[in-house]
Amino acid sequence: MADRNSAIGVFDSGVGGVGTLAQLMKELPDENFIYYGDTAHAPYGTKTPEEVMQCVRGVMAQLQARDVKAVVIACNTATSVAAAALREELTMPIIGMEPALKPASENRRTGDILVLATPVTLSLQKFERLMEKYGEAAIPVPCPGLMELVEARDFAGAEKYLTDVFAGTDLAHVDAVVLGCTHYVFLRPILSRLLPPHVTVYDGNLGTARQLRRVLEGRELRCDPAQKGGVVIETSSEEKERVLNVMHSLLDMAREQISG
Repeated sequence: MADRNSAIGVFDSGVGGVGTLAQLMKELPDENFIYYGDTAHAPYGTKTPEEVMQCVRGVMAQLQARDVKAVVIACNTATSVAAAALREELTMPIIGMEPALKPASENRRTGDILVLATPVTLSLQKFERLMEKYGEAAIPVPCPGLMELVEARDFAGAEKYLTDVFAGTDLAHVDAVVLGCTHYVFLRPILSRLLPPHVTVYDGNLGTARQLRRVLEGRELRCDPAQKGGVVIETSSEEKERVLNVMHSLLDMAREQISG
């Protein structure tokens, strides 16, 4: 039975959500986390909504079996497809992700905002509503295959991919780039090379971490402050050892980036 000292579940379609996990650990260092990367079924971003929902239910069964007290969906696609349904079905807090279009819009000067995301994220009603509220001068940029390059840690391939994406764009008239997939956080060093200095890059990790804190405090689910936080990382992959090594490596990279 979950209580306030139970772990918080965090999941993504693969390794990318460990960037979100790093931000959660920084914001809530005394909490325990269980991260589940559904790598066997990645990517979610090119599946049908029905297929994504089936994957999410399988992951939720794994996390509920561990008596987690809350779940963070560290995946924009899974959030768009499944978060509302899970909140209706479950009493535990379900925290989702969405492309950080709101802060990008609020800080926009006169230029465009490029929203990089998976085709599924950009096609769903949740993103359409986000565009209606904050989408002035926002340009959705579907990036099929980019998440897989991060998953494989093919950063040279990702740099070529992004170079091609930006080739037809006058970046002098772009104010911001929004990272609409948790995997894309690991592309920030590449983006810093490809984008002019005036372009700001936004992701949803900090907002998600702060929302988790608010919800836990509001429901009196914050852990005992004397507890020492920790993390367990799991994967559905058949290549378990290799994938776990990648996840731990990327988690270290993400923690170093946000502490720097």
